Amino acid sequence: MKAWYNLTAPDMFNRASLGETLSDEPEKLVGRKTVVSHQDLSGDYSKAHVKLAFEVYAIKGNDALTRFIGHDFRKDYVIRLARRRRTKIDGVFDLKTKDGYVVRVKPLAIAEKRIKTTQEKGIREAMGVIVDEWAQKMTFSEFVKAMLSGEVADAATKQCRTIFPVRKLEIKKSQVISFPEIIERIVDEPEEDEEAEDAVEEEVVEEEPTPEEIGSREDVLELFTSLKGIGPMKAEALYDAGFESLDKLKEATTDDIANVEGFSPSLAKKVIEQL
Repeated sequence: MKAWYNLTAPDMFNRASLGETLSDEPEKLVGRKTVVSHQDLSGDYSKAHVKLAFEVYAIKGNDALTRFIGHDFRKDYVIRLARRRRTKIDGVFDLKTKDGYVVRVKPLAIAEKRIKTTQEKGIREAMGVIVDEWAQKMTFSEFVKAMLSGEVADAATKQCRTIFPVRKLEIKKSQVISFPEIIERIVDEPEEDEEAEDAVEEEVVEEEPTPEEIGSREDVLELFTSLKGIGPMKAEALYDAGFESLDKLKEATTDDIANVEGFSPSLAKKVIEQL
């Protein structure tokens, strides 16, 4: 017979109730995901556009314990921000918190008018520096709270305004790439012998995500389309030509990009100037 289980938020959200879910076996709940509005969880109406994602990782009695796996903005909210004659600057950055969580964040900055490519590049780099600094000095829980409250975005806004007065800057999306459970288990468990220790070390190395694993096709295409002159079709052409990350695109020459279908030498030069 099926039973109801309470979905419980992690400690950073004060173990609030996320609702209930039905299952005939508790083990089947592990890995199940749920999305709730930040407004429903906190009661803050200004956060109605923020969607929080959680994943069940353990069962305790009738409680299905969840962990935070990311957030996203409603599309209509983002569309309202990015109106015509404004420059939208997107960024994608993979960060590591003080306690070993790997998190991908995607800040979004909006300038009141069209700005130069060099200014766009400067703002993107400034956003990356600030979010990385905050992640390195904080635990995962502290970073998530600072990110959702807007503290990280406010710090990035101050830095970016030294380059150009941005109208709005927010972290529109986040995604947890790697949890440090294996590292925590190694710390807690006593060493048995050298062979077992070597096996655990190999396991940790295997679990550490490589840049190729972290950068999905969707994320890379989104990053490419943030460059001027590159639409969805040209972004896919770049990816299919072997440029599967921004780093690989930075290593390319003008001739390499010009050889991709749909790219002229002038457009290739324009892309290089933005990197």
